[in-house]
Amino acid sequence: MVHYSTTVTETRTSKFVSWVKDGSPWIWFNAGAVAISSVMVIGLLTFIGYKALTHFWPKTIYEYEIKSIEDGTVRVIAGEVWDTERFDRKYLMEAGVTIPADIEEAQRTLIKVGNRELTGLDFTWKYDFEVVGVSNPAELARLERREWGNFYGYPIAIKEEGKLVSPRESLWQEVLGRIERANALHKDIRAIEEKKIGAINYKLERLRLREKRLRLDNELTQSAMAELANQRVVLEQSYEVLQTELLSLRNDVRRDVLVVRTAGGHESTISFEYIISAVQPNSMSIWEKVKTYMVSISDFIVAEPREANTEGGVFPAIFGTVLMVIIMSIIVTPFGVIAAIYLREYASQGWFTRTIRIGVNNLAGVPSIVYGVFGLGFFVYFLGGNIDDLFYPEAAPAPVFGTPGLLWASVTLALLTVPVVIVATEEGLSRIPRSVKEGSLALGATKFETLYRVIIPMASPAMMTGLILAVARAAGEVAPLMLVGVVKLAPSLPLDANMPFLHLERKFMHLGFHIYDVGFQSPNVEAARPLVYATAFLLVLVIGALNLAAVNIRNRLREKYKSLET
Repeated sequence: MVHYSTTVTETRTSKFVSWVKDGSPWIWFNAGAVAISSVMVIGLLTFIGYKALTHFWPKTIYEYEIKSIEDGTVRVIAGEVWDTERFDRKYLMEAGVTIPADIEEAQRTLIKVGNRELTGLDFTWKYDFEVVGVSNPAELARLERREWGNFYGYPIAIKEEGKLVSPRESLWQEVLGRIERANALHKDIRAIEEKKIGAINYKLERLRLREKRLRLDNELTQSAMAELANQRVVLEQSYEVLQTELLSLRNDVRRDVLVVRTAGGHESTISFEYIISAVQPNSMSIWEKVKTYMVSISDFIVAEPREANTEGGVFPAIFGTVLMVIIMSIIVTPFGVIAAIYLREYASQGWFTRTIRIGVNNLAGVPSIVYGVFGLGFFVYFLGGNIDDLFYPEAAPAPVFGTPGLLWASVTLALLTVPVVIVATEEGLSRIPRSVKEGSLALGATKFETLYRVIIPMASPAMMTGLILAVARAAGEVAPLMLVGVVKLAPSLPLDANMPFLHLERKFMHLGFHIYDVGFQSPNVEAARPLVYATAFLLVLVIGALNLAAVNIRNRLREKYKSLET
């Protein structure tokens, strides 16, 4: 019996040893790790997406009757529920909160009350034992403003040039119509200020710099001065015409004023000039809410940020991110591909080449902030400063390229991502069968023709994969960009209608830095928190789209050149 048990034990031990030796545990271990990682990533993305997308849904506006525990007075506030928390009696007493004797557990609610010019704060915490009444009146409205955040109250009248007007339809429809009119006028004002007057100011500055350059070169003749003066007069005349038109539009947009009563009974007047939109979510149908929801998402994508980035949209950040990635791709692709081709096809495969490959692989692991410091010191201060001295002396002491900007940010990220392109391209070149190269040479093609017509097309899937992986990494980098060109708010986009159209010296906004700024530098933390989720989700979607594009391009190129490989 003992002999049989020993034999069974030895057999089981032998099977276990064989199972370990054939690698099965590692297969299951890796599969489990991949599964856990996938679940965590999907869970994180789901959480971010939920927080981001639910922010834009029209929330119910509640009216609360709040009774003071100290003196028993009752006041009324209105707002949207932002968050809730539960605490036990012991915690509340330790925190110094006055709580009734019969309460063992309490919930507090974070309410966005808006009306910042009246209350001083956008949010307030209220405990459930303070609330003696809750309602959601259908007429309660939320006004989104260009300044001072949201306003919650009841529209009661409209004034036109200081006089009360009788609405042609219902008061609410009249309010919506006048908001639409004011937004159209505001759009015209922005077009004049940013495009027409901005173009004139840009041309006047160019004339000033041109005059200074002629003076530095001792070429400022009387005829040149007269020509510059004539051009300046024409521009100033155009400027005066636009200023007159702008003044008329501003007076027109300030014509209408909305009278609003708060839940507490206070009456305020708000010019339609500052109202972006107005909704009454308590009386909206589900389809009206869906329409408002889609409009809010589109506004977030195409609008500019407001109120220290805690409100508004992220279009300048999207534009800056995409433009920087495009310029970086144009810079990194030729350098990475040429370096990989040289290392694989032309360089002698000795110790020196192996050392270079080791250096390239190590560069991929260098912290990104190191690249930012290098870019600031070499590209901005050294290279940009010398470019200013040689080509833009008239701009001194103001720097042109000797300051962080779009060009230096793109070059710095190109330097950061070039190892990825080199390694991916080399991998693609190494997979090309030697017989294909020899067959091309045997048919009379030169080495360059073989490279250009056979090797590079067959390696193009790997090149494109390396490029898109580099783009995906660059799109999410923040640390180096903080030193070489990204800013909190850019006064203008780096691409506009003014010559030379693409202004590489300008600073720009970036989605990654926008997330950092809104999340950690915002003066209004609670208002900024949903925008952090929304911007992060948008950045993830951009990077995901780039990765999907990489897979699609790689597969298409693979199918195209599959016959050459076989």
